[in-house]
Amino acid sequence: MTLPSFLPLLITGVTGVPGYSAFKYFHAKYPNHVTAIRPVRYWPLREDGIIPLDIEDRKGLAALMKQKRFNSVLNGAGSCALKSCEMNPVLAYRVNVQSVLNVLEMIGNREIRLIHLSTDLVFPGKTEGLYTEEDTVLPVTMYGKTMSIAEDIIMLRYLSAAIFRISLPMGVSVNGHAGAIDWILSRFKKNNPATLYFDEVRSPFYCEDFNKVVELVLEKKWIRGIYHFGSHRHLSLYQIGQIVNKVGGYASHLLKGCLREEAGPMPPRAGNVTMSNKKLIHALGADPFRKWPYLEHHVPNGRDWHHDRPGHMVFHPEQIHKCLYQIPDAC
Repeated sequence: MTLPSFLPLLITGVTGVPGYSAFKYFHAKYPNHVTAIRPVRYWPLREDGIIPLDIEDRKGLAALMKQKRFNSVLNGAGSCALKSCEMNPVLAYRVNVQSVLNVLEMIGNREIRLIHLSTDLVFPGKTEGLYTEEDTVLPVTMYGKTMSIAEDIIMLRYLSAAIFRISLPMGVSVNGHAGAIDWILSRFKKNNPATLYFDEVRSPFYCEDFNKVVELVLEKKWIRGIYHFGSHRHLSLYQIGQIVNKVGGYASHLLKGCLREEAGPMPPRAGNVTMSNKKLIHALGADPFRKWPYLEHHVPNGRDWHHDRPGHMVFHPEQIHKCLYQIPDAC
């Protein structure tokens, strides 16, 4: 079998939902040609192909590049912990900006394919949503500000890179409580309430679609610059909570909702940051996005939708794995 030209592949940020999903996909397909790095302190994550190496370790990165001679990098390193970034801007800069500088230093003058993951939270939110790549960024959080700086650095210093501003990746997290689904589940499983916003709206997507697009773009080197990555269905955080609550069969009273202004100033929250994905679809020549959730009867139609549990439907945690973490075969 002839291997694709983007191999060997390095994946950073494997402790995040998109990075871990991408690693599982690519490592299963090309097991001896994909490497992921994880923070040294993150010792529970021990899998073939994942090595302990901090993104801050510039000498270690240089040695790894010399050893593996990567042809491409999927850079998902960084921290999306909003409150931590807000309380410690120095930390936010180190993990979200300095990490990019370190990756670029590792690449040096080599012709390496780079895909960098940014965020929809570089935008503040607007009533109608659907930001395009040409819209001005104006982040309201330190996380969004540092991610915006990272974008600027890549656009100035590595013009051949593709930058994906991603929304919420719907997939399994390494630690079981990161990512949109797993954080909500971590509350419901312990019979704890989860309070989510009516007026923060995102564009969640299945990680299956993400992995396939990444593979395509790694090969299509003429796709460069900034692209918005989110599905066609736009949901508030509260609606996402409704879906997880009802599909998983958890007690409906555990889900609480509020407006952003009622939650206090820390951390600041963006509003409607839904994004148009037309530019990426045009670049790919096909539409890779399937709506999350895939099944229409899993889409809320009101604030009390999750209280209604029809007898002909199955509500159980297994349904979350079958229908929300992945495209369902039959639910």
